[in-house]
Amino acid sequence: MPKFKRILLKLSGESLAGAQGHGIDVQRLNQYAEQIKDALATGVQIGIVIGGGNIFRGLSGAGKGFDRVKGDQMGMCATVINSLALSSALGAQGVKSRVLTAIRMEPIGEFYSKWKAIEAMERGTRARRCAVLK
Repeated sequence: MPKFKRILLKLSGESLAGAQGHGIDVQRLNQYAEQIKDALATGVQIGIVIGGGNIFRGLSGAGKGFDRVKGDQMGMCATVINSLALSSALGAQGVKSRVLTAIRMEPIGEFYSKWKAIEAMERGTRARRCAVLK
């Protein structure tokens, strides 16, 4: 029996770059998916928040002449890209996941609500499932 019923896992987007320093290192992505699958096997429900720093950092963009708001929006799109990549890697491991995003992007991801995230995790008690949030 796990110590906690539900956890929120925060993954750095920059860590997805692995040794290459940018983009998505597929080996690192698959390692994360395997580790998440193992954690789910203990019975814990997992919500995941992933960053986008491996693709774009909004604050850094503002320092390079991008409008601050547009830079932040680009950074949020980067987090969705990482969420989709992780969701795909989890699917390859047999783990069902849902991508929820606070930016309306249907059909790429569902519009986030706390209740959708909780529902996704709770339905995972019979099947390995987690919610990739951003």
